[in-house]
Amino acid sequence: MQLRLDALETHLAKGLADLYVVHGDEHLLAQEAGDRIRAAARAAGYTDRSVFTVERGFDWSSLLGASQSMSLFGDKQLVELRIPSGKPGKEGADTLKSLADAVNSDVLTMITLPRLDAATQKSGWFTALAEAGVALKIDPVERAQLPNWVGQRLSQQGQRVAAGEEGRRALQFIAERVEGNLLAAHQEIQKLGLLYPAGALSLEQVQDAVLNVARYDVFKLNEAMLAGDVGRLARMLDGLRGEGEAAVLVLWAVVEEVRTLLRIKRGVAAGKPLAMLVRENRVWGPRERLIGPALSRVTEAALEKALALAAKLDRQVKGLSGGTPGNHRNDPPPDPWDGLFELAMTVAAPAKATAAPIGSPGRPRTTASPVPAATPVRRPV
Repeated sequence: MQLRLDALETHLAKGLADLYVVHGDEHLLAQEAGDRIRAAARAAGYTDRSVFTVERGFDWSSLLGASQSMSLFGDKQLVELRIPSGKPGKEGADTLKSLADAVNSDVLTMITLPRLDAATQKSGWFTALAEAGVALKIDPVERAQLPNWVGQRLSQQGQRVAAGEEGRRALQFIAERVEGNLLAAHQEIQKLGLLYPAGALSLEQVQDAVLNVARYDVFKLNEAMLAGDVGRLARMLDGLRGEGEAAVLVLWAVVEEVRTLLRIKRGVAAGKPLAMLVRENRVWGPRERLIGPALSRVTEAALEKALALAAKLDRQVKGLSGGTPGNHRNDPPPDPWDGLFELAMTVAAPAKATAAPIGSPGRPRTTASPVPAATPVRRPV
């Protein structure tokens, strides 16, 4: 059966299944889920543990042998199988099907996998495992959910943010600095528990303690663009630049979103239903609910102009040409990262789409509070 992560505790309280499949790329949450299953298994008498990791040349017969044999001392066994690639191969797939068909009440099997695509989740071996036991999908914590997630984690250690606007700002502050790095978020929350007693945390305390440990994903830029979140957009671009991300990859991601919007915009103008156009252009997840507001604030002419700017930026980031002071007003800025910000702003905030150099009044500052002097800071080159 399929099980949500937030239902795991209730499930374990009712009793253990014989087989668990934990899959997802959110390593912190997957590790915590595995720890809960292991703790429940120990409490239920599964005191013998074997761990197998699938690598090149892995002997699948050893897994079947362990899952079908009794412990030397007659104890119940916990057998863990880790498949880092998520691809067991033909022999592995056959073995996993056999494992699902021969579950043993004295052996609890836990299989951990990375995020699986839709085709793999429909494969014969995965379907057999899910039907024989429990499949636990670990979904990532999206940016919009992160403040609530942080608040819940604080409450688990007896802390909370101040009430009202100050508390909301404190949660947003933490979320901005740990975005895309849930393990670091967990560590920062634990640090707050060590630094301050149980009870309410002020915004000042949070700002003094939490470092900037965010990791930005270039493929999340489109969400900030569509949402019109200029502050987050600026932080992400500055963060990607500081991490050494290739400007050409960032340009590709932004241009793909502009092209998608233009195709949908033209389709709507031609009388096609928005829902159909969204499906045709493979707009899923958080982008699906953001696409409508973005379409309403940007014009077809603005998107066409953005693509013209993108063509010039493409030459610039590849070293074929570049903006220079005094060039025509439609040329990109001398710094290609300022040009990328300007391009993204054509969708995020069309009325303010003329970018200014980093740190100038035209571009939002991305540091909400001073970083302590003892903290090393990696600055963009």
